Amino acid sequence: MRRSTRLFEIIQILRVSKGPVTAEELAAKLEISVRTVYRDIAALQAQRTPIEGEAGVGYMMRRGYDLPPLNFDPEEVEALWVGLSMLARTGDSTLQKAADRVCRKIEALRAPSDWLQVAPWGTPIDDPANGCVSVANYREAIRKEQKIRISYQNSDEIRTDRVVRPVALIYHIECTILAGWCELRNGFRHFRTDRIWSCDLLEDHFFGQGEPLRAIWQEQNQTTNSSDAA
Repeated sequence: MRRSTRLFEIIQILRVSKGPVTAEELAAKLEISVRTVYRDIAALQAQRTPIEGEAGVGYMMRRGYDLPPLNFDPEEVEALWVGLSMLARTGDSTLQKAADRVCRKIEALRAPSDWLQVAPWGTPIDDPANGCVSVANYREAIRKEQKIRISYQNSDEIRTDRVVRPVALIYHIECTILAGWCELRNGFRHFRTDRIWSCDLLEDHFFGQGEPLRAIWQEQNQTTNSSDAA
């Protein structure tokens, strides 16, 4: 998490809290060290953000401190709420955490639309502790136009190692699909992320090829079912 985002998150947490929040609690919510919390609080106080309290006691935001409102009408807020809630069904834990942060910002500025409920059932969370590869790795590789090496097991339980130029992610209810140019098959292939046993970001990039490859893939995909994994 970037420092600017982290400082904003600290402000948001303190604004909605009804009592003092300790450095340990902030560290746990933001997944950072307590020492980093102390530095961030000091930085915010130096910028005249009205945070009161001290280490070992807890921190509070002085009443009256506010941020510019979001210019969303009620239906736009409800659309955001439903859309963000549905991210829990993708299995992408990093996007889900980002969605939770956005929802907290909406709650802080407007009444929450918690009467709009989205069923959480869908793709299992990509928890590395359970041996899963984080979907965030694929998104990073697509953004950076960076090749990846994956170990993939197909529906017949045949495992192969492949070098892939990833171009897109398709979030289905039951699974997430990675689309990319497979150097082993010399063509576009679709990989269910829950069948990828390992993923390494390589030093090789394919700068400038991402958009053209994506355009060709999209054209081919108009007549191909993207849920048919390699």
